[in-house]
Amino acid sequence: MYSRIILLFLFSFISQISMSSNFDINTKKIIEAKSNQEEWITHGRTYSEERFSGLKQINEKNVSNLGIEWFHDLDSSRGHEATPLVVDGVMFSTGAWSVVFANDASTGELIWKYDPQVPREKAYYLCCDAVNRGVAIWEGKIYLGTLDGRLIALDAKNGALIWEKITVEDSKAYSITGAPRIIKDKVIIGNGGADFGVRGYVSAYNSKTGEMIWRFYTVPGNPKDGFENEAMKLAASTWSGSNWWEYGGGGTVWDSMAYDPELDLLYIGTGNGSPWNYKVRSPDGGDNLFLSSIIALRPDNGEYVWHYQTTPGDNWDYTATQHIILADLMIDGQNRKTLMQAPKNGFFYVIDRLTGELISAENYVRVTWANKINIETGRPEKTALGDYEKEDRLVSPGALGGHNWMPMSYNPETGLVYIPTQELYLPFQKDKEYTFKKDNWNTGIDLTAINPPKNLLQLSLLVKSIRGRLSAWDPIAQKEIWKKYQTLPWNGGLLSTAGNLVFQGTSDGELIAYNAMNGNKLWSYDLQTGIIAPPITYSINGKQYLSVVAGYGGVFALQAGLPPKYSGGPINGRIVTFALDSKEQLPKRIANKIMPKPPESMGNEASIANGEKVYHYQCHMCHGAGAIGGGVIADLRYMDKETHDNFLAITLGGLYTNKGMVGFADKISEQDAKDIHAYLIQRAKETYYLETLNSALK
Repeated sequence: MYSRIILLFLFSFISQISMSSNFDINTKKIIEAKSNQEEWITHGRTYSEERFSGLKQINEKNVSNLGIEWFHDLDSSRGHEATPLVVDGVMFSTGAWSVVFANDASTGELIWKYDPQVPREKAYYLCCDAVNRGVAIWEGKIYLGTLDGRLIALDAKNGALIWEKITVEDSKAYSITGAPRIIKDKVIIGNGGADFGVRGYVSAYNSKTGEMIWRFYTVPGNPKDGFENEAMKLAASTWSGSNWWEYGGGGTVWDSMAYDPELDLLYIGTGNGSPWNYKVRSPDGGDNLFLSSIIALRPDNGEYVWHYQTTPGDNWDYTATQHIILADLMIDGQNRKTLMQAPKNGFFYVIDRLTGELISAENYVRVTWANKINIETGRPEKTALGDYEKEDRLVSPGALGGHNWMPMSYNPETGLVYIPTQELYLPFQKDKEYTFKKDNWNTGIDLTAINPPKNLLQLSLLVKSIRGRLSAWDPIAQKEIWKKYQTLPWNGGLLSTAGNLVFQGTSDGELIAYNAMNGNKLWSYDLQTGIIAPPITYSINGKQYLSVVAGYGGVFALQAGLPPKYSGGPINGRIVTFALDSKEQLPKRIANKIMPKPPESMGNEASIANGEKVYHYQCHMCHGAGAIGGGVIADLRYMDKETHDNFLAITLGGLYTNKGMVGFADKISEQDAKDIHAYLIQRAKETYYLETLNSALK
């Protein structure tokens, strides 16, 4: 009898597994995702990308009882930006270097892992860290875009490779960091690389075979080669100069997309110009379509329908690749089908998603490059304060934007959009000696103008003027309802729920729950590493979970030279999942390392000055302004004796290529490398002196 009971139990268990592990996501299921509160089956939870969950077992009254249910340590200290998917009890997420993880969503147990083996030297051709924002799932397959431009299909049950396709030209500095979207058996994927001089496009691939179905370019190529379609002919009329296409153009589709099944329209956001400096790439003027634009396409064939350009003649790296949300809003007594976006340029846009007509736009952060957006024309009224052609300008927002890639959330119950805003400026200085260099940073501005504070007063002013802010925004009234300031910019994406909650992680490592109506802080948990990815929530067997992929990184962490609280060296990311009344504890974090005594100075004043200049042109994009590391890559002020001894072999010979540090022998001279070394020793001495003084005062 007992054996029969055991057999029946095993049969039932195996049957449940086979029934619950088909991972059979399709168009119908994603369209109906709003009523499927238990799972998170596509990047923004629904095609409309609201990032709102109707789950409310965790709510404003009991959120203080949240504790860690499980965590899973990842294997890289680079940035972690993924939105996990949860389907049939399995969580699919990505880490740095495009590695995919499948975990049991209720226990955290690793089911499988897939490493696409991205060559580490690819790191040089990334503006913004070796990150990945997640996967897509469709009819039993997991789809992944890799840093080196591949689109990969995996078996969702075991991670086995089914097919892979190269989606970019290997000879150019393309990359993929964004998550694919899938519409009617088509895998939609874009790419990055505008800062290195590429031509942007978005492509659709057959989900079963990987065959490319269509491609839509976002900027025109050489007119002598003809135009791919009428949209490119229109775009070419807005560019000027004899050889603008040789710069690549930019306009890469590196992140946001949304889809309206009723209108059958795919919406994409496009990136900055290549180079940034408008007068270099289009000296005789023009709007430069379709840079910094939102474009509506037919997903069946990639046909252009309409566009709205947020920043005509972009001059400041003001991408419009930021999160796009679709929502129906009652405006002036009419129910409008709208599209909402808060792109880098500092204005919050509400657009008719059927026609592309601008409904309203107001600045959500301080803006100096334009006075306002003219509602009649849909165009910004630019100011002289944004023009750095003849005079250096301090422009707000800076190139990192008033809002970057971190997703917003729209809560239909409160009517508010929650925006991870940041108050940042940037000194824009024209590069008077600029020449286009293939596969190199091509901004057309002098990056050496981005220097660290020289004294405590400058540092104090910088800290006060650069910070993050969680903003609760009314998209109908176009005004801020409440706000919460944060220590630094570069905080995580948002999740809102029917439990009257908003969740966000911070660069200081706190995961925080706020009251969605008034912004009161209700709960927080220290995750011991900066959080930039957005949280998700899901339910299994009636139990609600909250999960986030924690791990500091990205462009601000690499370049800004303003490290967060946890900055004592690279820290591996981890997936952390919470539930009510759970008691799991994270292991204690290793204490910050102590700076070794720097070697004797090896350069005179002139060589140190040249080293500072070359460093800020070639190195600060990864190692931080002023050689102040942001906690992602090792801080060069803390180099040990072995690293000092091998400095030329590393910087010129590529000794650390397998770690992502390529050799720069084709970009800098041996004397430049020695001067950089002298500058770094000088910075180490200054830091060592301050740390020794602080220690003595304690």
